[in-house]
Amino acid sequence: MKYGMNMLLWTTAVDPSHDSVFGMLKECGYDGVEIPIFQLDEANFQRIGKKLDSLKLDRTTVVCVGAAVNPISPDAGIRKAAMEHLKKAVDLSRVCGSKLLAGPFHSAIGEFTGKGPTSDEWQRGKEFFTNLADYAKQAGVTLVLEYLNRFECYFLNTAADTARFCREVNHPNLRMMYDTFHANIEEKDIAKAIRDCAPYTVHVHISENDRGTPGEGHVDWDTTFKTLKETRYDGWMVVEAFGLALPDLAAATKIWRRMFSSEEQLSRDALRFMKSRWAS
Repeated sequence: MKYGMNMLLWTTAVDPSHDSVFGMLKECGYDGVEIPIFQLDEANFQRIGKKLDSLKLDRTTVVCVGAAVNPISPDAGIRKAAMEHLKKAVDLSRVCGSKLLAGPFHSAIGEFTGKGPTSDEWQRGKEFFTNLADYAKQAGVTLVLEYLNRFECYFLNTAADTARFCREVNHPNLRMMYDTFHANIEEKDIAKAIRDCAPYTVHVHISENDRGTPGEGHVDWDTTFKTLKETRYDGWMVVEAFGLALPDLAAATKIWRRMFSSEEQLSRDALRFMKSRWAS
């Protein structure tokens, strides 16, 4: 098991000013960090990789897409732009030493058609991710799709949806994550959801129902940890929390009130929570 912290609690663009955060997370006992790929500066990602190596912190990367780079768009030009954008994200993952590129990059966040995914969208997605997974394989990177709740996207909303998509693409470099925040909204049966996607799950986001400190809300943590153990999960467990530090991200994640006393307090409490629950 590896324990990580998503840097989106502090920033969408990691730079030298965040080296002290890396140091704090290392001191807390984290195994690694999750680095957002929102800017595409290769030199910066090389620097990040070297800094994390010096601290002996492992890393994963995370990316999302908007309407202009939507992999399931009916517009071939937009799909081409999406492929170029996500290939760059794969490249930057390789540059900074990340072997897993995670996130809801299967479709555009916040874009809706008023109905669920069509068979054409599903087929376009399969073709797109077969090709992208081929590219990722050459870079030594595995793509890890994150399903989102129905208020954030419409293409992949449940563990079963995402497992089916991975199964049909049938590529060793396309896998998925289980996210406790989205599951808390969408899944009728947490244990069944975790079991359904277990063959494809290589990443878990630990996120409370209010996006604050894990363990202080009403996510069904007992069932979550028990079933992950039953399915012999042994991948990353990464805290994903959001606060008020970034106005644009706070607006996007609908965070209007302070959920915790400090980012460091959340980090320490979250790691303690994950380790204690897993041990028990």
